[in-house]
Amino acid sequence: MSVPIALTIAGSDSGGGAGIQADLKTFAALGVYGASVLTALTAQNTKEIRGIHEVPAQFITEQMDAVFSDLHIAAVKIGMLGNATAITAVTAGLERHRARNVVLDTVMAASSGTKLLRDNALGALRTLMARVRLVTPNLPEAAALLGEEEAGDEKTIYAQAQKLLALGVGAVLIKGGHGSGPESVDLLVEPDSSTRFAMPRIQTRNSHGSGCTLASAIAAGLAKNLALVDAVHEAKAYVTQAIKAADRLEIGSGPGPLHHFHKWW
Repeated sequence: MSVPIALTIAGSDSGGGAGIQADLKTFAALGVYGASVLTALTAQNTKEIRGIHEVPAQFITEQMDAVFSDLHIAAVKIGMLGNATAITAVTAGLERHRARNVVLDTVMAASSGTKLLRDNALGALRTLMARVRLVTPNLPEAAALLGEEEAGDEKTIYAQAQKLLALGVGAVLIKGGHGSGPESVDLLVEPDSSTRFAMPRIQTRNSHGSGCTLASAIAAGLAKNLALVDAVHEAKAYVTQAIKAADRLEIGSGPGPLHHFHKWW
């Protein structure tokens, strides 16, 4: 049986709600085999991050070489990278193995506020962006990448997406979850088109790992040869249902995870 394979390059969440764990659950739920390269280990639960251990760049390289030398990777999702040396190692590995369908979730901070990317790594992150098919920043991340104020309206979001495109990325999906109003609006901007994705805001505190899950769901769609706009559409639908079902779970005493397997249990 031939099955599409996606690779996640990200940090580990010991609480299981975000990072590598969320990515692999998403791949499995969407019918894609998941491989992984760990960039960091975190000691965390639903309430806090107690510690971060960064994986040495050389071992990140060894993991990438091991996976790419044996598995046919149809898409790659990148999450937490942590520091500039890790980003440089990942960028070199993607180029060395001619990775395709790369989705970059520009993880800079946890939902708890803990920094997950060093301040001096933004330059390396911008360089990596030129190697990816899609970048998925939220509103604060898009502003940080450009050194601007956070966008407060869709016109400014579109303008910032155009500036990010100018950095060499294939397409930009700016997520509106940090915005206000009854709808959460994500804007997909490609060189010759733009697509607006609007969903009613869901009232729940259990949305830990939603950004990781969206990026990995898009990568799963690309691994299955969906067009980018279709991959984003299906990923948005999956994440929305996973958030709606999150309150059926009782995981921890803080903001809990999405229900990745809401279709089955």
